[in-house]
Amino acid sequence: MQTLAHIGDGGPGPWILLFPVIWALVIGGGIALLRRTVWRGRRGGPWGRPTVESDSPLAVLGRRFASGEIDEDEYWRRLSVLNEEFGRKGGAA
Repeated sequence: MQTLAHIGDGGPGPWILLFPVIWALVIGGGIALLRRTVWRGRRGGPWGRPTVESDSPLAVLGRRFASGEIDEDEYWRRLSVLNEEFGRKGGAA
């Protein structure tokens, strides 16, 4: 470390220690900026987004079935009605 401080000896001087600090700040600032803007609200990335909105009839039906409010027969009967009403093709497998 003593040779870094001796500028007159032809060494790089203490300024060489400043460059890694600057790069660390630039990289850390870029990550912080991305976390606050682009990545906000994307838990798990774009592939982790739910395909059904949380307040849609299908989501409400699924929550009611999962909580035990309705049985399996009632779930399938109501799901078929929703599929016919909203024009969804194919069954939910």
